[in-house]
Amino acid sequence: GTSGRLGVLDAAECPPTFGVSPDLVVGLIAGGDMAFLKAVEGAEDSFDLGRQDLIDHGLQPIDLVVGIAASGRTPYVLGGLAYAKEAGCHTVAISCNAGCDIGKAADLAVEVVVGPEVLTGSTRLKAGTAQKLILNMISTATMVGVGKVYQNLMVDVMQTNEKLHIRAENIVMTATGAERAEAKTAIAAADGSVKSAITMILTGCDAPTAK
Repeated sequence: GTSGRLGVLDAAECPPTFGVSPDLVVGLIAGGDMAFLKAVEGAEDSFDLGRQDLIDHGLQPIDLVVGIAASGRTPYVLGGLAYAKEAGCHTVAISCNAGCDIGKAADLAVEVVVGPEVLTGSTRLKAGTAQKLILNMISTATMVGVGKVYQNLMVDVMQTNEKLHIRAENIVMTATGAERAEAKTAIAAADGSVKSAITMILTGCDAPTAK
């Protein structure tokens, strides 16, 4: 449901925002990718499916598994967390109920109790909003930690459209104080790398040295 879609959404936005491989942050939803647009009935009720999806993904002990379920008791998530423990992974559970099953199954429980929804049981509302905020915090803080951010700037942003080309120039200008023409020239010389372009301007070095 909503929890799975939010996980897939946050994972999908990491490559363009931070320039990381799609294999670094991976979103899995009960029922597979097709469930993002149209619910696959009964998939989230399968403990074994959550386990099998992680087996099929080739989970390794170095991986961190984050289980997301507003109710905190979804069998698919419990199956995934159980297998992750067997595989030697660290685990986190994000839910909107205190003392819930997935929180007990994980190493770290993030339980944000938002109270009843305006539409009873419609966890796409307050619960979904809270979970998205938490996922944004986790992914953003992680990317800061691995050097994908300089100050508050997305210095590894992928320039896949005109808007993002302009954003890349703006980032270089903000970080260095350069004019747009200098920023564009540096980005071109750096084969599109914003991070290298910033380094070139700040240090006066060439592209290979900056890289």
